[in-house]
Amino acid sequence: MNSVFLKYCMLFLLALPVGWGDDPARSPAVAPAAPPTETQSVCSIRNTTFQAGEQIVYKLYYNWNFVWLAAGEVTFNVHDLPHQYRVNVIGQTYPSYEWFYQVKDNYTSYLDKETLLPQLHIKDIYEGGYQKYDRTKFYQDEQRIVSYRGKTRQDTKAKYMDVDPCMHDLISMIYFARNLDYDRLDRGQEIPIKILMDQEMHPLKIRYLGPEEDVKIKGSGRYNTLRFSPQLITGELFKEGDEMKIYVSDDDNKIPLLIESPVTVGSVKAVLHSYKGLRYPMEAKLD
Repeated sequence: MNSVFLKYCMLFLLALPVGWGDDPARSPAVAPAAPPTETQSVCSIRNTTFQAGEQIVYKLYYNWNFVWLAAGEVTFNVHDLPHQYRVNVIGQTYPSYEWFYQVKDNYTSYLDKETLLPQLHIKDIYEGGYQKYDRTKFYQDEQRIVSYRGKTRQDTKAKYMDVDPCMHDLISMIYFARNLDYDRLDRGQEIPIKILMDQEMHPLKIRYLGPEEDVKIKGSGRYNTLRFSPQLITGELFKEGDEMKIYVSDDDNKIPLLIESPVTVGSVKAVLHSYKGLRYPMEAKLD
């Protein structure tokens, strides 16, 4: 069994289909991007989909030798501050799986309420004996960041970087994508976005594939959905031509329901397990 799959399940759920150290020139060909529209601005977007108190839980599965194994959960919580949303993401393996590969990951992002751009991102992870702590302060107006990184928060070293305008992180990317005006996106249209992860900038594209009705979500029911296919980069994890599938609820909440992707050994998926505190009724659910 691939011992790194849970780490990448976390990244799938955080919408980051990127392999470190890969050559972007090797990424699968995609259709030319449509001209930008005001709905695609990555510098500022109005929040119309979520609210403080929202909690969404996902189960993580790995397919190995035709058997789906439930390995862990990831929980997203949104908290209200005077000028920011604090989003906490906690991922961990189930106790029955920890004998093989234990994961306890904690991510926190502070998002500006006016733009949904990150102002502070904190990563504190433990994965199979590997530890890493990273506290990154974003100075969006000055196009720079300061990242304090180390094995633990007590032994960090500072790194100062200039970054591109309107830089997102793993978490802000999800809440940005939920607030796109889907009625103004064409099928096949690509949304470009840049994120900062592990002190590196990654340019990505998310391709919108349109609505798909009556999709069964294991353990949750059937939903009307909107479908996406993020860019994948060929390398350690993905083969040439691999495609990730992301389904979000086709209602005012736009919450991710299902994320599926092949990997070099098997496949992985994150499946909606529970939700509460949504801003709107879950009208996408059919049963």
